[in-house]
Amino acid sequence: MFALWLIRSIARYGGRGVARACLYPITLYFLIVRGPERRASRAFLTRAFGRRASLWDVARHIHTFAATILDRVFLLTGELSRFDIRVDGLPALAERVDRGEGVLVFGSHLGSFDALRVLALTRPQLRVRVVLDIGHNPAVTRLLDALNPQFARDVIDAGRDGVSIVLEIQQALARGELVALLVDRATPGDTPVTAPLLGSDAPFPATPWLLAATLKVPVVLAFGLYRGGNRYQLVFEEFSSGLDIPRQHRRDAVAVLVGRYAARLQHHLLRAPLNWFNFYDFWHADDATRDHQSDLPPLGDAAGAAAGQRDAGRAG
Repeated sequence: MFALWLIRSIARYGGRGVARACLYPITLYFLIVRGPERRASRAFLTRAFGRRASLWDVARHIHTFAATILDRVFLLTGELSRFDIRVDGLPALAERVDRGEGVLVFGSHLGSFDALRVLALTRPQLRVRVVLDIGHNPAVTRLLDALNPQFARDVIDAGRDGVSIVLEIQQALARGELVALLVDRATPGDTPVTAPLLGSDAPFPATPWLLAATLKVPVVLAFGLYRGGNRYQLVFEEFSSGLDIPRQHRRDAVAVLVGRYAARLQHHLLRAPLNWFNFYDFWHADDATRDHQSDLPPLGDAAGAAAGQRDAGRAG
């Protein structure tokens, strides 16, 4: 908590230039001290570059991550004028927003998901709800509360039971809001689906796609890529206008969807490899997932239960 308070204070009172100067010793510290992250970075960059990554490559990777963490302070407080943000693919999403449609926005740990706040510039009335486990990192939650209380209020707490989460997501979508969640990491309680990524099969969560198939709402992919300095590129890609998959075929259909998603993730990953912020062995993470199953019901099943509750309420 002290470290978060310190970087927030330096950024807010010293300015972005002073705060960015602090990133060099921070990068050096993690490069020297954090062996697992250093090794994971080098292994990933070796895959992405097609050659053995150097220590300098790893340092640039860590520095890129640190820079985006720092920029969260400014993005979450609405200081978007500090940045040169290029937006691609917004018109298609804006059309749905103008029609009052709810949309699932699927992001990843590639780049900065906080760059989504640029939407507030073009659609101030639009509410973006982010699915986030508040209890997973209480220090970060307190930081969000301090930086932007409205953002904290818009979080959908993923730490609750599955039916409650899905009901809140359904209600938000029915009001024409965007619901954003990260879909590249398989979590405890979710059965991973494998898909090719950089030449090897990697585990991805099935839950987001089961949720989308149950709710039958449009799905848009979002990538907030850091391009160095104060430059970001925000990319929106319409993935589906609404999934409608018979329940008996969902397992096979989800595998196809995850494969399509992994292909788009790889497309952007290869164009901005230093934006990959999964500092662990991503390709073998399914072993850890199987070893740490939780009692949280899969959201795909919870969505069916929530839909049943909603329909029963309407009938009553």
